[in-house]
This record gives sequence, C-alpha cells and structure tokens, in this order.
Amino acid sequence: MSENCLVTIGLPVYNSERYLRQSLDSLLAQTFSEFVLVISDNASTDGTGKICQQYAAADSRIQYSRNEVNLGLPCNFNRVARLAQSRYLKWSTADDVWEKTFLERALNVMERDPTIALCYPQAVLIDADGRNRKNYDDVLHLLQENPADRFVNVIDNIKLAHQHLGLIRMSHLLQTHLFGAYEASDVNLLAELSLYGKFFELPHRLYFRRFHQDSGSWKRGDAAHQARRYHASGAKIGFNKWRRHLGLFLGVGRSPLPVQSKTRLYRYIGRRMIWDRQDLAAELADYARAASGSVFSRRKTS
Repeated sequence: MSENCLVTIGLPVYNSERYLRQSLDSLLAQTFSEFVLVISDNASTDGTGKICQQYAAADSRIQYSRNEVNLGLPCNFNRVARLAQSRYLKWSTADDVWEKTFLERALNVMERDPTIALCYPQAVLIDADGRNRKNYDDVLHLLQENPADRFVNVIDNIKLAHQHLGLIRMSHLLQTHLFGAYEASDVNLLAELSLYGKFFELPHRLYFRRFHQDSGSWKRGDAAHQARRYHASGAKIGFNKWRRHLGLFLGVGRSPLPVQSKTRLYRYIGRRMIWDRQDLAAELADYARAASGSVFSRRKTS
C-alpha cells in the first residue's frame, strides 16, 4: 500500500471525533512531508469515519479504510503495520499531538545509524483541553550494545508506554510478534523490539500526550474500562498476566540471541513471574470459578 514511500504513518482510530482533526493536522503539517498516512477505522459509531473521509479527499497522502467489526485496539495497530511497505513506520493515535519537526529529526537519526530500531521524542502531558502541560521524562534512551541489557532496561524502567509511537525501523519491527491481545502488550512489544535494535530519545519535547476519560491510562486498574477500549467487540480476554509473561518468553525464544543470553532472560522473566504469583494465582482462580459456574449452569438446564 505504501511501497515507494520512506515513511508510513499508521493511525488506528475508534470513536475519535473529539480530537481527531487536531491530531491529523499535526501529522499532516510535518516538515518531512513525503509519507503515506494509513488510517484504519475500527468500526467507529460516531463521526470519525466522516472526518477521515473528508481529510482523505483533501490530501492524496491519506489512505482510509474501515473494519467491518471492531477488531480490538491491538489488532487494529497490527493491521496498519502490516499495510505499511515502507522503510519506517510511525504509529500514531487520534488524541495526541505532534510538533511539526518530529519526523524530520527522527529520520536524521535513523538514517545515520542502522542499529537504531526506534527513535522517539521527549513528551509533554496535556489534559482533555490541551492545558495543564507537564513535562514527562522517559528513561528508555537505550544505546547499550547488549540486547539482553536493553530488554531488561525496558521492563524494569518503563513507566508510561508511548515510545512505540516514535519512528520504528520496519525490518526490526516485523521480527517481533507485534501487539498481543492482552493488556500491557505495548510494553512487551517495546521489550521485544529492543532485542533487535537500540532506542534513541530525541532531546526535544515534540510529543503531546493527552489524558482524558476515555484514554487507556485514565483507569489502569479498571478492568471494564480496559476491556471496553482494548478488546474486540464481544471478546472476553482473561489470563492477562499469564499472556504477558508468555509473550515475553516467546519474544526471547524467537530472537537471534545466543543461548547464554536467552537463558539469562528466561531466568529474569521467571523471577518476575514469582513476584507476580498472587496475580497469576488469582487469574487461575477466576478461571476455575467461571468454569465451575458454566458446568453448573449446563447441568441445571439439562
């Protein structure tokens, strides 16, 4: 879809009409302008589709498509990644805003050093109305030569996970599992990506992350909130902690690391599972209760 383009901007959207125009305007105003903007509408029920179609009619760089059903947030992110055929991908969101020089600055870094898998900027947090700005310091400027060191640094030090919205080298990204259908799979993706290349943080605040009542980080501990925005229509996804740990194991196993490094990381993940043992046990208990209730219901109706 974007075969002859250096950069693809992938924009998964769902019921995003409130902030979508501002986000699109910030992307289309980039000083590096030779990109394709792929929008995947996840079966929105508000005015999102109409806004996207208006922008696509006015700018030939935009390619808009709509999913027949809501695939869930991770699958929609993966969909725009798989549509990209460019050297670089920049995922974006429909409620955040970007300073116009981001792509140009990031490309300068990536083109100079092929060992860098991801280049992202420093961030500013904003509220629903774009006010109450607060500088936010990330800790993932990872230029270590050892991929295992980078992997551990991602998991140990990450706070807000938005670095994947930077500029990513596609040849590295496509070696990962992309997003999984479980919460916090963005952290897993970043950890897995770090096994293939370094992370470079631009020393400029070029990204404005918006916090509002429908954003994923608004109610981190609210399972219903997370399920509503994260999973596909009608999907009931359990075992989130188990899936996350399994995803880390699979990411390490798939990587080209030597056996010694893989063994080190397997032990590291195993220790984290021990730390999470109460949550893991709770997920098993929830499954057992649901399974026994289902069996009881079937017996009662038979």
